[in-house]
Amino acid sequence: MTTSAVKKMSVKTMTKVAMLSVIAFILYFIELQVPIFPGFLKIDISDLPALIGAFALGPMAGIAIEAIKNILHLLRTSTGGVGEIANFVIGIAMVIPAALIYKRSKTKMSAIIGLAVGVVSMAIMGGLANYLFLIPFYTNFMPIDAIVGMGTIINPNINSVATLILYGIVPFNLFKGLVVAVVTMMLYKRISPILTR
Repeated sequence: MTTSAVKKMSVKTMTKVAMLSVIAFILYFIELQVPIFPGFLKIDISDLPALIGAFALGPMAGIAIEAIKNILHLLRTSTGGVGEIANFVIGIAMVIPAALIYKRSKTKMSAIIGLAVGVVSMAIMGGLANYLFLIPFYTNFMPIDAIVGMGTIINPNINSVATLILYGIVPFNLFKGLVVAVVTMMLYKRISPILTR
């Protein structure tokens, strides 16, 4: 393969990454509240383009899409970048393992296994990110008891930060990851020919 062919392919890949990043950025604003989870947790499927990009173009493309999406979101952030850092870390926690497993063997079973591992990884990282970044950040605006209380309304077993994470945030991220994984499985084979040709 000639140097110009590599440069051309790399420009094509960058164009696809940019396009998927813009779609991810738009999807970031479409949020749904699920009544079984605390009110401050809202589902979006903005990790979907990153997963599709990572499957079609490799793990680095997925990481780039997550990064660009969150950099664009910084323009209208209300969290001083804390929410975007957490979103990036949680997103790549799903994208990287899913893409690496799928890259080794591009089969439907490999995709399912990769997505399952990614969902679990996302749930764990979501719990950690909330414990380390997000909940401490929001205590600047709201007492910790009020934050925990939002979880208690949904589940009486939530009575501390630890139980909020265990019974609220981790199940939420499992649910969100599962939704993104299912939609990825439904769309990937239809979209991948456009991205891989």
